[in-house]
This record gives sequence, structure tokens and C-alpha cells, in this order.
Amino acid sequence: MVALIAALSHLATASASAAATSPATPARPHHRRRVVAAVPALRYDAPRSVPALAGDLASQLSGRIRGGHWGAIVVSLTRGDTLFESNADASLQPASTMKLFTSALAFDRLGPDHEFSTDVLRDGAIDASGTVQGNLILRGDGDPSLSNRFTRGDMDEPMQELARAIAQSGVKRIHGDLIGDATAFEAQRVPTGWLPRYLTAGYAARVCALSLNENLVAVTVTPGVAGQPATVVLNPSSSAIPIANGVRTVSGAGARVSIRSRADGGVDAEGSIGARAGTHSYMLVIEDPALFTVGALHDALRAQGVRVDGRIRLAPTPAGAVLVTSLASPPLARIVAAMNRESINHYAELLFRDAVRGPDRNEVGSAALGATLLRSFLADKVGAAPGAVSVTDGSGLSTLDRLTPRAMVQLLSYANRADWGPAFHASLPVAGESELLRKRMKYTPAQGNLHAKTGTTNDVISLGGYVTAQDGELLAFSFIYNGYDRWNAKTTIDGMGATLASFVRD
Repeated sequence: MVALIAALSHLATASASAAATSPATPARPHHRRRVVAAVPALRYDAPRSVPALAGDLASQLSGRIRGGHWGAIVVSLTRGDTLFESNADASLQPASTMKLFTSALAFDRLGPDHEFSTDVLRDGAIDASGTVQGNLILRGDGDPSLSNRFTRGDMDEPMQELARAIAQSGVKRIHGDLIGDATAFEAQRVPTGWLPRYLTAGYAARVCALSLNENLVAVTVTPGVAGQPATVVLNPSSSAIPIANGVRTVSGAGARVSIRSRADGGVDAEGSIGARAGTHSYMLVIEDPALFTVGALHDALRAQGVRVDGRIRLAPTPAGAVLVTSLASPPLARIVAAMNRESINHYAELLFRDAVRGPDRNEVGSAALGATLLRSFLADKVGAAPGAVSVTDGSGLSTLDRLTPRAMVQLLSYANRADWGPAFHASLPVAGESELLRKRMKYTPAQGNLHAKTGTTNDVISLGGYVTAQDGELLAFSFIYNGYDRWNAKTTIDGMGATLASFVRD
């Protein structure tokens, strides 16, 4: 942690020194300077005292925004004092800055080295021919990483890897069924407070303890001969998901195709595609993730020459089932880093429920229990006020989520002291350099210095994280705007971030 803070301090000081070499405007009251970054045109201050910093931030908050509500607070983690606050106890929608809370809860409960385990079990003996005289069960552990995001290969690579391991264990045939077990989580797939219009978007995939490819599938449509049906397939392939193919091939090169998920887990494909159109691909949210995943394992087993006599279905793992093979996830720290840097809602929802299950996996994960666990964590360890945080999901997508900027900074302060603090810090995007902050605060002292989680919806812009001031102080901050003037709010937040990086106490 000391090395990380020192590195942040060095970057902040170097950036601020570079900014100081450019032409400056005349000095303003309180010994502060107004700075204009070369590209893009971002205005920020370089305050030289705590009163100057407070005045500059207050001025920026009130300067450009048309309507809406702000909450903001800045605390020095080095000295322990509050440098600025405005409506810090306002209850506001956090958007994806909620993922800071989910990250901390998961780290505190599971540890940054925790690995999830997706298991394959059998409930019957294996005879001399390699036949399982019973069922084969795929048991989910709430692993968000079952995709090719962490491995080379196709989108179904985790199921291919499991199928290879099953075949290598000597299994050649399953005389019974192929069963998917998703009972590690509650059955509710859509968190409370998610708007219906979200549900066809990839950022609002269904929540399930047995998930593959973040519960998204590419539906590819390839034309045939004019007058004949087109070919419609899924990637990843899953024989448990029936496709109703109503796409016909017509002359020409155009395509008018409609792809929809059905409530029963199937896929409807309708419309027309030109014989010269080539293959078109459409991303679709899967309605029944567990069925989809076990169907993908079925197809992967078939590719390995392993035959399944029975059907594909969902059920709990029978008592006494014997482990055949397992697939371990990357360490939790890598999963959280992907979640925060790319703001993956699906990861956050699974981790929120995984925290409930705990390292011993002795609870059923649910959003309600996650909220209860979070309240206890905040009260017992973080020191947040009762009622400061009220949420119904782990990603911040719910319109019912509310928290205060003060609670966020208290969380950031606790995380900075925790033994998992380095993993928490490292998971955050870096201003001007990485992921969702790549294009923000460039060519300012915040670039390469400010580490923070973004939050964006139609009526929320927020940012919470850490920045090292020019004098080496590590600051924690939370800026939350609720309203419809999001673009001006975003510019304001970026200006405040650069101002914090430029700050020096007198």
C-alpha cells in the first residue's frame, strides 16, 4: 500500500509540475490559479490552501449545471480531515459507483485470492465401458468468469475445458440425464428496480449462479439459396435452447431480421436476409442462463465423443454425488478488476450474492441478503450511519438504490486501511489512461494519478475514488449528480478531479 501511495504521489507531483510550466493566468484570491488544459478544454484550479480548495469546488458545483442535485465530499486520508463537503448526507442514486460497495463487501468476506469452483459430479458408478450409470450434474458456484474473457478460445471455452476433463477422466457415456444445478442463488433473475427497457440490453443480463458468457449469446444468421430458409445458430452453441427459425432467404444483399428471447428460454428468429448479404450476427440476452449453460456443456461433450442418453434438465445436486472434475476461476482480485474497469453489471450482481454465500458456501445468495450483509458491514466495520445506504442490487442499475457521498468516502477510507486495499485500489480505472476514464482528465495533473469508479445512467453521473494531491496527500472523494444535465455534470466532475490533483496546503 505504501508503494502504491508513493507511486500515486509521484505521478501527481510530476503532472502538477508539468502543468506549472505552462503559461498561467494572474493569481486569484486565496493563492490559487485557474488552469486550462490544452486538450481537451477542461478548466480546473490549482488551490494553495484548504479554504481555496473549498471555494474552488463550491464554485465548480454551482457553475454550469442546469437543475438536478449534487452531493460531494473530499477527505484527506493522510491527515484525516474533511477538506470539502456539500450535501454529503443527501440520499442519491449512485449508478455504477455502487460497485465500490460490492467490491469491498466481496473482498472483505471472501478475500482477494478466493476462487470459485464450477463442479461436475455424478450420482452413479462408472462401469468398465466408461458409462456413468446415472446422471451427470453441472453445479454452479456463482462464478462470473465463465467466458473467454480470461481464457483463450471461443465463448464456450469453459464448457469445452470441462468436457475435455470429463472425457479424460474416462467417461464415455452418461446413461442418465445431464443436470444443471443453479441453486446456489435464489431463483429471481431480474433484480428489483431494474426498468423493463433495460432487459433487452447486454448490460442487464439475467442473474444466475450457473452462467456462461455473461449470459449473452450471438445469434448468427447465414443466407442460403433464395426462397429457402436461412441458417440460424447460436454461439455459444447450446442444444438446450430451441430456435424457431422463421428467417427466409430472399434476393439481394439486405437483411431485415428480428431476434427475440422467449420466456421459456427459446429463441425466435424471423424476417428475411438477402442471398448476397453474408452472415449477420445479433447479440441476445439469454432468459434461462442455467439451461443455456448446461446445454453448452452437452454440446461440448458431444464434440469430445461423450454421449448423453437422457435429457437436459435443471435440479439440485443429489446427496452423495461424487466429484468428477472442477473448473476454478481466476482469483477474485482479477474478477473485481475486470468488473470495475469495464463496469460489468453481471459480475457485480453475482459477486453481491457470492458475498452472502461466504467462503464456506453455506448460504443461498440473494440480493435481499446481500443488502442485509452490506448494512452490517457498513455499520460494524466502515462506521457509516444507519440508513446511509439502501440498495436492492449490487451493480447500481436499480432505480431504487440510494446512498450518501459520506458513506462512500467512509467506505473508501476503510478500504484504504484494509489488508485487501491494494487489490481494491488496483481495480479502479485510471484517469486519462485506462478503461472508462481513458478519455477523461487527460493532460491534467489527474492523468495517471486519479483512480476512481465511474457511474452513468440517464439521470446519474458519479465518480468516487482516490487522488494524490500535489503535496503528496492521499485524498478520497465522492461526487454524485442526480439530474438530466449529465454532460455538464461530467465536465464539472472532471474539473474537480483535476483540481484535487493540483491542490497544495499552505
